[in-house]
Order: sequence, then C-alpha cells, then structure tokens
Amino acid sequence: MLKPSTHTFGAALAGLAISALAFTAVPAAAQTSTTATPGTSTAADAGKLARADKGMLDDLAQANIAEIEAGKMALEKSQSAEVKKFAQQMVDDHGSALAEVQALARAKGATLPDGPGMMAKTKATALKALSGTLFDKEYAKHAGVGDHESTIKLLNKIQKDAKDADLKALAGKMLPKVEAHLQMAKAIAPTK
Repeated sequence: MLKPSTHTFGAALAGLAISALAFTAVPAAAQTSTTATPGTSTAADAGKLARADKGMLDDLAQANIAEIEAGKMALEKSQSAEVKKFAQQMVDDHGSALAEVQALARAKGATLPDGPGMMAKTKATALKALSGTLFDKEYAKHAGVGDHESTIKLLNKIQKDAKDADLKALAGKMLPKVEAHLQMAKAIAPTK
C-alpha cells in the first residue's frame, strides 16, 4: 500500500497506519484490455493526461487534502466523540485516497498541488475561529456534508467527461466510499 505524502500530515499521524479502504472494484467493462490499472501505466502513458483531465486530477487531490486537514483540525478542536470518530475516518480514508491520486499522477507524469484550493483554505480559516458545539456543527455541515456533496459531483464529472481511462476508473473506485462518507456526515450534522 502506498503511504500518503508526509508533508500533508501532521505529527499527530506519524505512528498511525492508514486503514485499508473498502473501495468497490471497478467493473471490467470500464477498462479495456490495453488500459493499465491506476499506478501501473506504462511509460508510454506518462504525461498523456489531457489538460481537462489534469485539472480534474488536481481538483481530486485538493479535495482529499482539504478533507485530511479539516479532519485533523476536528481531532484537535472537537469536544464530541462522534465528530472525532468521523474526523479520524476522514483522515484515514482520504489519506488513502490521496495516495491513490498521487500514484496515478506519478504514473501519468503529472505534478499535483500540495495543498487545498482557495475555497477550502477560506473555510479552514473560518473553522479555526470556532470552538465547542459551534465548531462541531460547522465542521459537520461544511467539511462533512457540503464538501462530500461537491466531491461526489466531481467524481461523477470525471466519470462522464474524463478522457483518461485510469482517471475514470479511479473516480469509479472512490465514489462509493465518498457516498458513504456523505451519509455518515448527514448523521452527525445538525438538522437546522
């Protein structure tokens, strides 16, 4: 199993082994006999991502980084055992997902952003200013529900619009886990 880049994780995760994800397999129909699986592409495939595909891969990396960083913040700031449990799962699962995105990028000769996007940075700054139950409410609402809804839209877009078969396969592999995260987030998010 690939380990996520250490520069995106804090010292709190140094001894934490990333748990294996229960991603579902991509149907064989989604792959052709000449398409390698993510992380195993041939040298001829390297650097062949279309500009739009590269942008979607960048967005996917930034979404995972944002979830990891928000989860780490929740582990430090939350007073709720339920929120902390969810946050730890986000750090673990999105850490593994980021490792897969990074492996695909390496296989394609692409360089990824090493931090979250501007919108995620803005949300993180707002979350840092909160504490107690208000922090928990906003974390569940934004990092939990809102960000996972956005990631589901991104994964669906990748499956629909991406030219690269490996990128499409990775999106298909990640989608069920992100949908499960959304359901978990809705369970801890306040209804009002």
